[in-house]
Amino acid sequence: MSAEDMYRENILELYNEPLNFGELGDATHKHHEYNPLCGDDITMQVIIEDDIVKDVKFNGKGCAISIAAASLVTDSVKGKKVEDVLSMKSSDVIELLGIEIASVRLKCALIGLEALQKAIRRE
Repeated sequence: MSAEDMYRENILELYNEPLNFGELGDATHKHHEYNPLCGDDITMQVIIEDDIVKDVKFNGKGCAISIAAASLVTDSVKGKKVEDVLSMKSSDVIELLGIEIASVRLKCALIGLEALQKAIRRE
């Protein structure tokens, strides 16, 4: 099995059993993003204390790429400083996914990060 095949398998596993999927009843920050072109619908909920991401969860629905990326992003930001999360870029998400993303699927891969950063900025 090639490395790319392993990453694809991991994406399907994260789609079927995403990390950090659910609700945070005591979220300090929250934001909802919807992509009308493909139907991806993600809400991020975050607990920030002392400028640190203490906890983060997401819910919603979408394609395998959007759910897997949101799962990986949420897992990667726990315990990070807010400024580090806000400085994350699309290349960071692509690196977390571990596969090339076609330009037409880039919005799918980035919707979780976009929702997370907007939640933190309270947009």
